[in-house]
Amino acid sequence: MKPANLILLLAVAALTGAAGYHWGKQHAEPQVAASSAPPAVRKVLYYRNPMGLPDTSPVPKVDSMGMDYVPVYADEAVTPGTVVLSPAQVQKLGVVTEAVARRALSGSLRSTAVIQPDERSQRLVAPRFGGWVRQLHASATGQPVRRGQPLLEVYSPELESALREYQLAQASGLTELAQSTRQRLRNWELGDEDLAHLAHGMATLQLRAPADGVVLEKAAVQGARFAPGDVLFRIADLSRVWVQAQVAEQDQGVLRVGQSARVTLDAYPGETYSGKVGFIAPVLDPQTRTVQVRVELPNPQGRLRPAMYAQVEFATGHAAPVLTIPLSAVLDSGVRQLALVQVAQGRFEPRALRLGRRDGDYVEVLEGVGEGEQVVTQANFLLDAESSLRAALGNTTFSPREGDAGGLPTAAQLPIRSPMNGGGELVQQVETGAQQYSPLPQAGEGVGERGTAQQHSTPTAPAAVRHVHAEHQHAH
Repeated sequence: MKPANLILLLAVAALTGAAGYHWGKQHAEPQVAASSAPPAVRKVLYYRNPMGLPDTSPVPKVDSMGMDYVPVYADEAVTPGTVVLSPAQVQKLGVVTEAVARRALSGSLRSTAVIQPDERSQRLVAPRFGGWVRQLHASATGQPVRRGQPLLEVYSPELESALREYQLAQASGLTELAQSTRQRLRNWELGDEDLAHLAHGMATLQLRAPADGVVLEKAAVQGARFAPGDVLFRIADLSRVWVQAQVAEQDQGVLRVGQSARVTLDAYPGETYSGKVGFIAPVLDPQTRTVQVRVELPNPQGRLRPAMYAQVEFATGHAAPVLTIPLSAVLDSGVRQLALVQVAQGRFEPRALRLGRRDGDYVEVLEGVGEGEQVVTQANFLLDAESSLRAALGNTTFSPREGDAGGLPTAAQLPIRSPMNGGGELVQQVETGAQQYSPLPQAGEGVGERGTAQQHSTPTAPAAVRHVHAEHQHAH
């Protein structure tokens, strides 16, 4: 081939390549510009000291050695005590969460109780004069009696003397004495019928039942002497009884007068008696720390007998739904209640709670979490132990050794051996804190004549920090 043709061919090829490059560049640049989006702007919360000192700044700055402060972004901020786990650790621990939701707590409060007679229906037979029992008509405890029914006949010399004085005053025309004696007999609860009976020469007086009921106590014995005021009979109307329940001190806040109650008895399985709370005692039993709650029940057939044991269930629920969490999600230390909230995937944050009423497996939350948030219901005790460890080590940092380019890691960089996985894995780092400690001496380094480590200018790290640092060196 001639040199002229060769030069012409190379020139055409060069022009063709340049034209193709120019055309491709014009068509490719718009596509690249269209496909590339500006990076998202991360929000800076504050700037922290690069050496881990407890010093932050809202604006960029440098420390005394000219080192720039490190920015802390919003997506990197960690609440003290927050636990961060990998998906494998979450699965290994069996962490289960449940959403905070609104539920209607139709709860109930159960308590044991004892059936007692209605105190308002009890009557006593206690003569106001002394004498002897001549004859008993109601001779057994538990015997039913009717109002006006004779219970016993008594003889009283004191009563006979007053009656004779009344008769003589009437016969002698001593009106004032007669009226005074008659008033004394009325004070002894003697009516005109009794006076008429005694006026016919009868030396005995019948004492009758003051009301319908059952004889609960009988102290009268035929032939026995009684003094004024001695209780010979105690009679109670059992057509209505009291169910006296003992409610624990911490549960009395949900009770109120008029509240519905269901009563069951072991003597009658499957039967339920409905009543209402009629009275709540104003004082607490100092020995049992319980308050007495009374439920009144009708007893027309007399099946509810005094001293029988019963179980009472008080309705304490409300129809309006309230914010609730599972009871298993609450970590109760005795001083405060906590729950672990999943704020992000694998990130769990402790929250203080203020709780309300309980109903079975759920408890009302008054403050601490919001509707829809996920709370840990299983493995939360392990996470709580991890969170407490991080909070305890959150106030510790390490200063670098002299002559070491990188120095020891700060508390924000030092991995912690987790108590919940047996020390087998290294988990999330601990937040930086306030106080500095010098590093622990290496083997054979800074050892005096007695074989003890030489003291540095800064205080020695506490036992917990030394243990963490030793485990860190062992892991490496």
